[in-house]
Amino acid sequence: MRIGLYPGTFDPITLGHIDIIQRAMQLVDRLVIGVAINRDKSPLFPLEDRVAMVEAECAAIIAKTGGEIVVHPFENLLIDCARDVGATVIVRGLRAVADFEYEFQMVGMNRALDSSIETVFMMADARRQAIASKLVKEIARLGGDVSKFVTPPVEAALKTRYSKLP
Repeated sequence: MRIGLYPGTFDPITLGHIDIIQRAMQLVDRLVIGVAINRDKSPLFPLEDRVAMVEAECAAIIAKTGGEIVVHPFENLLIDCARDVGATVIVRGLRAVADFEYEFQMVGMNRALDSSIETVFMMADARRQAIASKLVKEIARLGGDVSKFVTPPVEAALKTRYSKLP
């Protein structure tokens, strides 16, 4: 069984993430969505909410494809998470050249830690290349329309979250 790991903070999950998940499902038998606990990023949504949003969005993908998706929170090194879930492939989405520089460094470090785990880069769909969770949150915080970037349930979660913040 080929197991892939698609890691990220998913704060929140966007249509760009969903695009990569759907396409990655064609490459692996089981896709583990690694929801990172990254205290340096100060996420808008707590881990439990991010996991729930990813699970809800993946349920629709599973219903369509019949594939296997597992949502797995993690706080350790990415390469250790990949080992923990039995992944032989790490899936990473790329939007722009700036992403590539960072990802290139990460691949080098991960290969030094475990050369048996491959990294596969997937370019975001052209319609989704500009989507970044950080920008989606900024638009939502300022009352803008994020419906082109996230699903309706995620849009509602953003509105609810920002309505409760000072």
